[in-house]
Amino acid sequence: MIRRFWARHPLFTDIVVALIGLAIALTTAGPVGTDNADPGAPFHIVSMVIAIAAAASLMLRRRWPLLPYALAILLQLVMLAYPSAAGSPLLILSTYAVAVYASSRLCWIAYGAGMGAIALVGGFEVLLGAVDFLGALNALLSAAVVALVGALVGINIGNRKRYLEAVIDRSRQLVVERDQQAQLAAAAERARIAREMHDVVSHSLTVIVALSEGAAATADPERARGAMEAAATTAREALTEMRTMLGVLRDGDAEAPLAPLAPVSPYDVVASAQRAGYPATLVVTGSADLPDTAQYAVGRIVQEGVTNAMRHAPSATVIRVRIDHGEDASTVTIRNDRATPSTAPGGFGLRGIAERVAHIGGTLSAGPDGAGGWELTATIPSGTTETRLNPDSEETT
Repeated sequence: MIRRFWARHPLFTDIVVALIGLAIALTTAGPVGTDNADPGAPFHIVSMVIAIAAAASLMLRRRWPLLPYALAILLQLVMLAYPSAAGSPLLILSTYAVAVYASSRLCWIAYGAGMGAIALVGGFEVLLGAVDFLGALNALLSAAVVALVGALVGINIGNRKRYLEAVIDRSRQLVVERDQQAQLAAAAERARIAREMHDVVSHSLTVIVALSEGAAATADPERARGAMEAAATTAREALTEMRTMLGVLRDGDAEAPLAPLAPVSPYDVVASAQRAGYPATLVVTGSADLPDTAQYAVGRIVQEGVTNAMRHAPSATVIRVRIDHGEDASTVTIRNDRATPSTAPGGFGLRGIAERVAHIGGTLSAGPDGAGGWELTATIPSGTTETRLNPDSEETT
């Protein structure tokens, strides 16, 4: 409780420490039992002034711990004029402050420098005959012992203080890093869900709109009925896929999947475009041996590429989808003609494809083919240790 009180009132603590240091300094900063006990002696006046300054500087020990220590050493140098004077107790407080509020290394450096200064000045005064050898040695030993006590106690407490500060600082850093990781994970999950929803909704609605427009344009009731049934089937499939994808958002469902359970079939994508009346074709070459993530990316790339062709090239005479499976990589190419330049702001389809391809270490290129059409090419590496699926080999739709 007492320690908490001192910690909560640092200014009051500094004042009390300074007053204690002043009281001790005023009783020791002068001759003890010698004939030089005249209060008006110059050395006595100088030592008293330095003692007061050293005691007052203790209030600044937290910010400038070397200041009270330097004044305490200066006081000790002045007190060499009094052979019987003991070491100044201010050395304990000031050395302790250096160890606690600076560092252990700086404390030992300051201790060595201070004792060296006392030894040098004391030896010089011995040579001049101002003090005798035993008196100078006594002053040096007294100062060394007093300062050593302050240094040892201060280093012990200072190391504990710095350790606790380091632990607290590390805890704060861990909290910040945890919050940052949570924010990054939340942002990544939002982007994933937005990307999945865009792929599902965009493709399905494009097919449904095309089927609905075809049903409205035909005068044949049977064809109109077939188009509307196909639109209803597409809507049900999209609803099922969206429910599966959004299962991760259900509260309390610890086993909700982080991704749809099955890859999107490029054959189903092309078939739905054909049902909507678009001239889509699919060619698959080679034997596919891709991991789930890569196969899922292939399906989504085909889905988004065909959807873009249906949306931006409604009068296209051909939408060609080609998937070439090689030993090291699989290449997905989607071409269509009669691409209509769009003045609307860019959507999220190509960006979603780019994110998917980048996530699995592939490359993507998309743009006009120079003949009035559009071409999208994605290359996906096949080397991985993930679980693999084995679809059929070469097929043509």
